[in-house]
Amino acid sequence: MHGPASPAWLLVALCAAAGAYCLLRMRSGVEEQRRAAGGEALMGFGMAAMAVPAAVFAPPRWVWPVYAAVFGAAALRALWAARRDAHHLHHLMGTAAMVYMSVVMALAPAGHHHMPGGSGVAPVTGALLLYFTGYVLLTGARLVPATATAGPGTARWGDRPELARACRLSMGIGTVAMLLTM
Repeated sequence: MHGPASPAWLLVALCAAAGAYCLLRMRSGVEEQRRAAGGEALMGFGMAAMAVPAAVFAPPRWVWPVYAAVFGAAALRALWAARRDAHHLHHLMGTAAMVYMSVVMALAPAGHHHMPGGSGVAPVTGALLLYFTGYVLLTGARLVPATATAGPGTARWGDRPELARACRLSMGIGTVAMLLTM
């Protein structure tokens, strides 16, 4: 997750901005928006923290198991929420990807930021890349008509569906970028 500095900082900014917008969405008048926004804010800020270039801040080894535990708890919450809304299955995939990346980082030898023991793409990394690439393409295609039809001033910032989709698209792109560095 710690590749070249310039793209890493762009990823940090993208994920932090998505997390900040999700915090705004938590003030929405729509209960479902508030419920989903909290998990998405956690994902955005967690991704931003994981993407900070190693040259700036190399976290201690104990941080990775903590990330895995936090995102594992978020995955359990998403699994529970998926009982009533299938959208939470995507949250489950996102949190599972974060747990996976945290475990890989915890197992990597000091100074190495990729899958230990071999070359090539690990099957789990490949499966996650396929899922998130498909998600990014599908969400991007859905976003185009939404921005063309949404009228100005029709909803508050936290209730704008096209902004929520753009936020999810940004985090999906960020996840693909992070997985590519594994």
